[in-house]
Amino acid sequence: MASKKQHLERNVKELFSVQGKTVVITGGSRGIGAMLARGFLEHGAKVYISARKAQELNATAAELATIGECVAIQADLGTQTGTEAFANELKARESKIDVLINNAGASWGAPIDEFPEGGWDKVMNVNVKSIFFLTQFLLPQLRAAGSPEDPARVIHIASINGMTHPKLPNYSYSASKAAVIQLTRHMAADLAADNINVNGIAPGFFPSKMTKHLVDESAESAPTLIPRGRLGQAEDIAGAAIYLSSRAAAWVCGHTLVVDGGSAAQAG
Repeated sequence: MASKKQHLERNVKELFSVQGKTVVITGGSRGIGAMLARGFLEHGAKVYISARKAQELNATAAELATIGECVAIQADLGTQTGTEAFANELKARESKIDVLINNAGASWGAPIDEFPEGGWDKVMNVNVKSIFFLTQFLLPQLRAAGSPEDPARVIHIASINGMTHPKLPNYSYSASKAAVIQLTRHMAADLAADNINVNGIAPGFFPSKMTKHLVDESAESAPTLIPRGRLGQAEDIAGAAIYLSSRAAAWVCGHTLVVDGGSAAQAG
């Protein structure tokens, strides 16, 4: 009986393992990106993180390097040139990439009568255009990593704002995240035959610079609008991404996993 139990435990650990995988996380210097990086490092992956601001990026990488192998690459994904340069740097370092997490994002808020074109274009360039082209540029490395039994993974970080009314004047952000959810489905159907699974995660409220003006991060509980009564924690987002990157999710393809404590369900 003990041997059977040990065999089951070993199989479960292997099923959800990301040990030894090479993971790229954009926007990895803070917020959800840093939470994801820490989670993968704690479970034995090698992690690359990118961000636009070098000082913050390098500080985060130095902290995370105490856990595992974390490599920082400065990148401006708001431009096509910056996106391609980041991809080329990764190609020079890695022949295979097991997991690409397109997390880098931007937001903009303004009343509908005053919403500027610049705020629209900036958000769309980072949140939609860059994730498509970064994935395109890295397809050879993703194809090289994937197999029928354990495909390479691309995970787009969307938002519940792309699924429900945000109750905020963040028009380009909500539109961009809705686009990410559809792009996830579209790319998944086209890349599955290449042993690349594309999925998304739609987070609710997590402590970050982007949500700081919306929630009291020092409070012990989240606003009452969240059915679970708290903000998202690092384990919540990291656990979802690790699942989607593991053998356990090898047949999950083209879906966006909502991680929001019930907020979207309550919104109807």
